[in-house]
Amino acid sequence: MPRRRGDPRPDPAAPRRPCEAPDCPEPGEYRAPKDRTRLREYRWFCLQHVREYNLSWDFYKGLQPDQIETALRDDTAWQRPTWPLGRLGGRIDPELLRDPFGILQGRLDQPQKRPDPARPPPELRAALDLLELSWPTDSLALKTRYKELAKRYHPDVNGGDRSAEERLKDINRAYSLLRNRLAQTQASARA
Repeated sequence: MPRRRGDPRPDPAAPRRPCEAPDCPEPGEYRAPKDRTRLREYRWFCLQHVREYNLSWDFYKGLQPDQIETALRDDTAWQRPTWPLGRLGGRIDPELLRDPFGILQGRLDQPQKRPDPARPPPELRAALDLLELSWPTDSLALKTRYKELAKRYHPDVNGGDRSAEERLKDINRAYSLLRNRLAQTQASARA
């Protein structure tokens, strides 16, 4: 039977090691990380000594308060980079917060406005502005404009310029959003 992850029992298939505690005759069947910088390297202890080691373990030992804060912030995103919200718009469009059914205001008797087909949906306006496209647009115009901007802002063309790289990331996000929305619109039109 395979061992379950987190099983506290010693692994019978593990090679026999002596306990790393001084003068301990027991076998080292339980592992513990060496330190916070080497979490995948282990020390091996018997059950009693691994419990003592774990009680004294302090992941943040030796760090300054600002370093602890940084480590905690990194852990909230699993050590992955994050991007600020609103990069494509910068402000919240009031139309994104509209209540067409009047549920939040208690106004169910008011007539509902139909969206203007000549005006872009609020969630696409920032992407259209960034790519300098007008609404309505088609897949060919979108792809052509994306290729122009990608060639202009690609880091290889701009000598690794960070601002050009950030601009290209925004362009990629805007292109992806518009491409997905146009694909959905075309699929619903066919159905």
